[in-house]
Amino acid sequence: MGKPTGFMEYERCDLISLPPAERIRNFDEFHKGLPAEERRQQAARCMACGVPFCQAGVMISGMASGCPLHNLVPETNELVYHGNLKQAYRRLEKTHSFPEFTGRVCPALCEAACTCGHVSEAVTTKDNEKDIIEYAFANGLVDDSEPAVRTGKSVAVVGSGPSGLACAQLLNRRGHKVTVFERFDRPGGLLRYGIPNMKLDKRIVDRRIEVMKKTGIEFRCGADVGKDVSSEELLKEFDRVVLCCGASKPRDINAPGRDAKGIMFAVEFLREVSKKIMDEGYDYRKVIEEEDFSFGSMKGKNVIVIGGGDTGNDCVGTSIRLGAASVTQIEMMPPAPEKRLPSNPWPEWPKVIKTDYGQEEAIYCFGKDPRIFSTTVTEFIKDKKGKLTGVKTVQLERKISKDGKVSFEHVSGSEGELSADFVLIAAGFLGCEEYSAGAFSAELTPRGNIAADEGCYRTSNEKVFAAGDARRGQSLVVWAIAEGRAAAAAVDESLVGYTNL
Repeated sequence: MGKPTGFMEYERCDLISLPPAERIRNFDEFHKGLPAEERRQQAARCMACGVPFCQAGVMISGMASGCPLHNLVPETNELVYHGNLKQAYRRLEKTHSFPEFTGRVCPALCEAACTCGHVSEAVTTKDNEKDIIEYAFANGLVDDSEPAVRTGKSVAVVGSGPSGLACAQLLNRRGHKVTVFERFDRPGGLLRYGIPNMKLDKRIVDRRIEVMKKTGIEFRCGADVGKDVSSEELLKEFDRVVLCCGASKPRDINAPGRDAKGIMFAVEFLREVSKKIMDEGYDYRKVIEEEDFSFGSMKGKNVIVIGGGDTGNDCVGTSIRLGAASVTQIEMMPPAPEKRLPSNPWPEWPKVIKTDYGQEEAIYCFGKDPRIFSTTVTEFIKDKKGKLTGVKTVQLERKISKDGKVSFEHVSGSEGELSADFVLIAAGFLGCEEYSAGAFSAELTPRGNIAADEGCYRTSNEKVFAAGDARRGQSLVVWAIAEGRAAAAAVDESLVGYTNL
């Protein structure tokens, strides 16, 4: 323990967040770091408790408790407290591939399971780790050298999201020759095209990709495996193939009028905006004034976002930056309680309501929370030209049957109508794109994910492995990184008979 009384002496202090009035003017990251001495104080709050749930990464009541990467949290916090960020980085990199990503977008499972948080407020472990990795990059500590010895084995990683990058990193570090295939024009997967720039600046992604290239990893972009590149080619050229192609099949809203002009999947919307930002060289003025999007200009439009998760919130924040006249977010679930219920004890993930950055910005811009809970869309209204003009809604009542099954029933008399020029569907995902797995004759689970047991990560094709969202379904970046690292160890063992990863 760095400072035994630290958790009693210092209060939690989060990163400084720019006010909505300032941050909605651009797509820059809007959290600012703390001075070095204040960061040391935050690390001093770590209690070094006897059982550090923060690094457990176990499932409790179907929810993750603690970090799936099993980061050595008390040790790194102690090193930060003593000002030894170099050694803190050495400790962190033993278990973590990309702290610069989770330090920006992770919901911090470690903090939700923090013992200090059980009685007070959790330690700022996520922010501490972000400071560690930024120090490492600034001081040349991130190793970009090639492996001294090559094994003569080769691996193709399909997909360059967090699981693919983590898998490629470790396999390359082991000495195998790794080539990453990405169907889009730039590597990064959902890190680049699924998360808005204000949450994760794409130059941070570029920085990591450049390091990986220097270590000898090859990236082939614009290569859609299963379409542009055949499975036969990969199985012939490489000793193993790892499918890290994500769970990018969006869930649709099959209501009357779905063919109206002005309806778009959220992931496609976010991808298009992110690409425009990069293509314009981060000149946000050009992006905000752009009218050449596939959806035209967002200025003055009434936008409805269907879906209450992180992607829905990202759509709210992005729409505001593009000049939307109003943004409404429709969520079928009822609002979570403000505080933990007795049925949701620590160290379970706290099922409490959260007002995220997009909702904060909507409150500032429009004077109210954009969310409408316990509601669904029953029809998309369109004019004679097929253009969207609004949606019909109905409230939902959540019911649980005697056998425990949950259903949502329409509440009679609660029907309503909302004006809408543009609708973004952020209702989740239904698994991976079938053609990716089908090209390798890899079996799917009933939920549409690639069937591969945890621990071995091997699919029904003995030379093909799977990891990340493609295997476990839509999940968090930290889980994808953990899966990629674990799959790398399984692939390594299959190639050389043992693994030290």
